[in-house]
Amino acid sequence: MKIFLNFILFMIVLNTSAQQTRTTKFEDAKSVYNIQDSVMIKTRDGAFISAMVVRKKGITTPKPVILQYTIYVQDKGRDIKSLKAAADKDYVGVIAYARGKRFSSNEIFPYENDANDTYDVIDWISKQEWCNGSVGMYGGSYNGFTQWAACKKLHPALKTIVPYVANRPGMGLPMENNVFINPNYEWSFYVGNNKYLDTIAGNDRQRFRKMQNKWWETGVAYKKLDSIDGSPNRLFQRWISHPLFDEYWQKMAPYGKEFAQINIPVLSIDGYYNDSQNSGLYYVREHNKYNPKANHYLIIGPYSHLGAQREGDAVLNGYKVDSNALINTQKITYQWFDFILKNGQKPEMLKDKINYQVMGANEWRSAPSLDKMSNDFLKMYLTDSKSGNFYALNPKKPIQKSYLYQEVNFADRQTENNDYYPDPIIRKEIDTSNGFVFISEPLKESMLINGSFLGEIKVSINKKDMDIGVTLYEVMPNGDYFHLSYFIGRASYAKDIAKRNLLKPNEIESIPFSNTHLVSKQLSKGSRLLVAINVNKNRFSQLNYGTGKGVSDETIEDAKEPLKVKWYNDSFVKIPVWK
Repeated sequence: MKIFLNFILFMIVLNTSAQQTRTTKFEDAKSVYNIQDSVMIKTRDGAFISAMVVRKKGITTPKPVILQYTIYVQDKGRDIKSLKAAADKDYVGVIAYARGKRFSSNEIFPYENDANDTYDVIDWISKQEWCNGSVGMYGGSYNGFTQWAACKKLHPALKTIVPYVANRPGMGLPMENNVFINPNYEWSFYVGNNKYLDTIAGNDRQRFRKMQNKWWETGVAYKKLDSIDGSPNRLFQRWISHPLFDEYWQKMAPYGKEFAQINIPVLSIDGYYNDSQNSGLYYVREHNKYNPKANHYLIIGPYSHLGAQREGDAVLNGYKVDSNALINTQKITYQWFDFILKNGQKPEMLKDKINYQVMGANEWRSAPSLDKMSNDFLKMYLTDSKSGNFYALNPKKPIQKSYLYQEVNFADRQTENNDYYPDPIIRKEIDTSNGFVFISEPLKESMLINGSFLGEIKVSINKKDMDIGVTLYEVMPNGDYFHLSYFIGRASYAKDIAKRNLLKPNEIESIPFSNTHLVSKQLSKGSRLLVAINVNKNRFSQLNYGTGKGVSDETIEDAKEPLKVKWYNDSFVKIPVWK
């Protein structure tokens, strides 16, 4: 019935050729709001975008407009509540739903049309009598991505964006550094199954855990995941056909020199423990890289993907955050809008372009750029010298070249490698059953780790490719392990995410990595730094057997010969610090 009603709504629009919007008003006579809950906006290519508009009654003066553009069609009352919040702050509130959602009868293709469609929605808004010509956007996750999509080609009316934990398709999900991550699989059903949200599929963890486990145990090709599930996943198949960061992904949001023309003020908000942090910070880095005069501010602290969009997490993955880390994201957002759109005061916490909370110090610090968060690097080599139960993480490069040997049998489904995920953040022990762990000498004084660590792995393997993990911990004086940051990525894309460069078997190769998760943490005197390296082999992500074929095509039949790895002792990490 719901599908039929949506079809009828669409046909009404089509049969009224001169009409570009359809508005239905359901208002309480006593309400102070003018609510248009069924607006239809026609795009240049003939699609329709479903939207809602909320204004204060009795106001005839045009106002700045606050726009949310999302694929998440929530309960109508909840969305209208957020629009009323904008109206209460003397703005017009608009929420638009991605093509194919709510009353739009078009097909749903997440990410693919949002750059053009946001432009058309902003264009429509700018021509309304209640708009003063200024539009600001905000929101998190997918809603963060759509703001950057709107910057692919800037509309003159778009004056500012406030993206939280913004997704960058192809960069943080559905893959990270060219490795597809399994928990993203069910999202396509959640947003793509109907005009609203398929909460039944989206919340059916048992269904997808069963699918994942069966794939792991049987060793069938990764592209067969939906065959195991029993439900075709058209979006998943579409995504895995683009394993490199190619034109398919590039055209969804600003890419390369397109960042140079983004001259509007931007306020980004992100978290150290946001799973897709490398997406959000990609925009920050690229914007500043291509536009040195970018008016771009960042607030970042110990937040999860959801926490950064709300008021933080008092306890995050078992870690009790510092008391001053908790912020009111919405309050800061509207302070920013008042600052940009109404010539108000700049939010007090924006002391400089980069504003970050120092875990363990209960303080906020600021820097003019991400690079200026640190003033030195600790360059530490992954040596083959024993240090207690681990190997030595040493600032001195080994004199004699040597290596540590690892053999990984992909046919063995009893053993899983690379326990990199930061949950819990503080743990009593770490997995040392495979891979290698390197530990430094105790710090002689306290120290701040500020920024994203990077490094270069020197390695030779008997195959053409592998996926690796590098995880950074603080070993606190009491012996607990504090998870700081991690990297997971595919060796063949280490030098260029848009081009696959296979490794040459049994030759020493350099695998640089830098797209790690940024963090700020006060390290105690007596703490040690610990680095774990491993081959990524587990049921939670795509499995790279190393044949050089398309990884989604490989099966357990490609696991006849174990992967043999020589990790060379001139491999190193560079850890950014403030001394």
